Amino acid sequence: IDPSDALFFAGAWEERHKSKDWEPVTIREKSVRGTISNRLKTNGQDPSKLDAQIENPNPQKVDVAALPLGTDTLKVKFSLRILGGLGIPSACNNAEYQKKIIKTVENYLATEGFSELAKRYSFNLANGRFLWRNRVGAENVEVNISSMINGIKENSWSFDAFSLSLRNFEPNPNSLTSLENISKLIADGLSNIRQHVLLDVTAFVRLGERQEVFPSQELILGRVRGSKSRTLYQMHGIAGIHSQKIGNAIRTIDTWYPEANVMGPIAIEPYGSVTTQGKAYRQPKEKIDFYTLLDNWIIKDIEPSSENQHYVIAVLIRGGVFGEKGD
Repeated sequence: IDPSDALFFAGAWEERHKSKDWEPVTIREKSVRGTISNRLKTNGQDPSKLDAQIENPNPQKVDVAALPLGTDTLKVKFSLRILGGLGIPSACNNAEYQKKIIKTVENYLATEGFSELAKRYSFNLANGRFLWRNRVGAENVEVNISSMINGIKENSWSFDAFSLSLRNFEPNPNSLTSLENISKLIADGLSNIRQHVLLDVTAFVRLGERQEVFPSQELILGRVRGSKSRTLYQMHGIAGIHSQKIGNAIRTIDTWYPEANVMGPIAIEPYGSVTTQGKAYRQPKEKIDFYTLLDNWIIKDIEPSSENQHYVIAVLIRGGVFGEKGD
């Protein structure tokens, strides 16, 4: 599953279906005079020095992005390619292992198919999960998805994102047929029934005039003191979201781990890692991590449950380097 970066544009909600070009959302720098709000070490500190430290201002430079004057709606646009060849490693130094993993994926395709995974991927497109913070507090969110052939729209579907849950994958009756059509496209692409599947995804988010929007934040290593404390992502001067962050939202489909009833879906990861929570939900000691399940399935011929088969295949779709160190 290969998403592009998502780019930000601005316009009026009433003009979202018109062919008029929308204005790119740009990033500007802002200097602010904040206060000290982080937790300080108080043990053994001189109270007078501590008071002076707290009372000092906290000046900083940050990047910000907002809808321009006269616009109330954010337009987020990206494309998504679905590739086949699942189960065929790009590189493998063990021919026997490669044969077994190809055969295992073929058996999964014959018994389970890609319908369940494709349903969940399409759901995360339709509900606008890829908008991240931009979805929170919006008045309306409309997601339009089109299949593209030779640069021309083949079919198009429209969704009210708020009518679809972020906690489960149960569609409402109004969106069922459209979701099934998109799911079939994705499944056909993953199974190589269709060699070229390209989706064009456009979301319209009604936030309010001049409201702030939230592109990806760049990770700056070795930041110099006095430099910007927040740097936002832009492409050719247009604010946007990293393709990796779009991909993370699309693959947030794992509800097969033990705490899913409480926590909801998490992104497909080999150890079920959620960095924002500082926790891994698929610990090796519990034998529900990707590597334990994969080795049991491929090497020991111990077939995982249907749910964990979905999980293992979803990690293969995600991709990665899954080799093992020699003794």
